Amino acid sequence: MTNESYHLPVLVREVVRLLALRGGIFIDGTLGGGGHSRALLASLRESGLEEHSFLIGIDQDDCALREAARTLRTFERNIRLVKGNFSDIVDIVGEIRRGALKEMPVSGILLDLGVSSFQIDTPARGFSYLRPGPLDMRMDSSSGLTAADIVNTSDERSLADIFFRYGEERRSRRIAAAVCGKRSERGPIETTEELAEIVKGATGGGEQQLKSLARVFQALRIAVNDELGVLEHVLDDGAGCLSSLGRMAVISYHSLEDRMVKHFFRDLCEDDWGPRGVGLREPLKKAAFRMVTRRAVTADETEVKKNSRARSAKLRVIEKKLEDGEGEWNR
Repeated sequence: MTNESYHLPVLVREVVRLLALRGGIFIDGTLGGGGHSRALLASLRESGLEEHSFLIGIDQDDCALREAARTLRTFERNIRLVKGNFSDIVDIVGEIRRGALKEMPVSGILLDLGVSSFQIDTPARGFSYLRPGPLDMRMDSSSGLTAADIVNTSDERSLADIFFRYGEERRSRRIAAAVCGKRSERGPIETTEELAEIVKGATGGGEQQLKSLARVFQALRIAVNDELGVLEHVLDDGAGCLSSLGRMAVISYHSLEDRMVKHFFRDLCEDDWGPRGVGLREPLKKAAFRMVTRRAVTADETEVKKNSRARSAKLRVIEKKLEDGEGEWNR
């Protein structure tokens, strides 16, 4: 299996251009098949920065870690791959930095929030309404509640809330009622096919039906993996890990994620002027970060034609400012 057959990474050139500027520790918090990491490491090698660089790759998925190990085998002296959730980034990076790496700055963090092509296309993972399989959707398939657990144990109101909150599905109540009705009539809903048929029956035909299917499956995946809760946590912790001039890059794929990233980055990059109406001449506290991308970076037409999943990708990047009197680490 090649890396591209496992997962074709999006916005690779843009990620490399915006992150591979200097040596240091780079953290790929959503390693996947290792495509972004390989490009970063290759760029650092070409720039003569490989000796002063190290990559930490984190992923919950055993299949991803195995594929990434193959993809990154030519860089094995400069990498450490860890099974874990990027919400534990502080502990994972802290443990690895003890010893020889403790003086090396954290120069870059990448979070690609999308589900990999391999996960979507593997029926046994249950991520897609287009693939028959068990209603699972766990990123780490070894533990935690499945989508089937949520669908079969949640009451109608809770299901409707999940579909509306995480999928922004306007027909959430109708779909939740249909799910609970079929559940009472036929017993537990166990497969992607069963759930898809229920959603289709509740939403009619046409393009709107397909959108509802996508939204319901997205909502369940987010709920199963607590994606928004984890993202909120890792944004704060990741920013705290960065050294001066270090950058954090986040690629999001739907409005809920992108809105959270946009607002978090904006708040970090704004000075604190205190309560309105005070009229201060200087801010109470100057922002410790600056916005690198004023607007989200998106894929061009060439990339979208090659990889349709790049169409919805949005990349945002911030950089930690130098503190007063601090020199630049420029190796």
